[in-house]
Amino acid sequence: MRLENKTAIITGGASGIGRESSLLFALEGAQIVVVDVNDQGGNETVNLVREAGGEAIYFHSDVSRADDCEAMITAAETKFGKLDILFNNAGVMLSEDGDAQETEEEIWDATLNINAKGVFLGCKYGIPALRRAGGGTIINTASFVAILGAATAQVAYTASKGAVLSMTRELAIIHARENIRVNALCPGPLKTEMLMSFLDTEEKKQRRLCHIPMGRFGQASEMARAALFLASEDSSYLTGSTFAVDGGITAAYVTPE
Repeated sequence: MRLENKTAIITGGASGIGRESSLLFALEGAQIVVVDVNDQGGNETVNLVREAGGEAIYFHSDVSRADDCEAMITAAETKFGKLDILFNNAGVMLSEDGDAQETEEEIWDATLNINAKGVFLGCKYGIPALRRAGGGTIINTASFVAILGAATAQVAYTASKGAVLSMTRELAIIHARENIRVNALCPGPLKTEMLMSFLDTEEKKQRRLCHIPMGRFGQASEMARAALFLASEDSSYLTGSTFAVDGGITAAYVTPE
């Protein structure tokens, strides 16, 4: 098992990529701390992990709050003795997010607070725990829109994921000699509740699909397998990477400089 005797915190664990990653990481031997503000969904994830023979606990944490992030790290170390993997996956995509003129300030703030500040706070309190464990790995969920921009206007979301990408690169450089690897998972458009509720018309869906060479939305389970690679020693020489798992969309539209 690739994560045997490892402890992983997975934020946004109540659904989507977070739930699928919790299940897969547990099957690979990790002890899981499922973190979310959706208590019902988070506890459902924990029950699914346990039903599959894994070990997990749920911890309620708003990742935009420093006290909550510090507490989730403490909970992992208290319950399982250490922290080896920090998957900063929690995020929001708000339907009111549009272009720069129509997006209200409170939508911008809410998006950046969770998507970017939440990653910062996770790293702020998680990195000392990884040091105490002798090293570890951080996975930050960014997005293909951090590389390309989005066909459907969502300026706050795109900006937040660009921040995650830049933060990942800098942290990877800073901590490269400490046995701490930091990588950004950049999913393409996924068939998840979060994206489907944003692309709430067939026209919006087709505007995304037409750009994807593989011609389909990705699945959360596919992102979980990519995250497992980043979490495990299979990626031991990988840090600071922009790991695009996107059905070919960035290869189709990004030209080499």
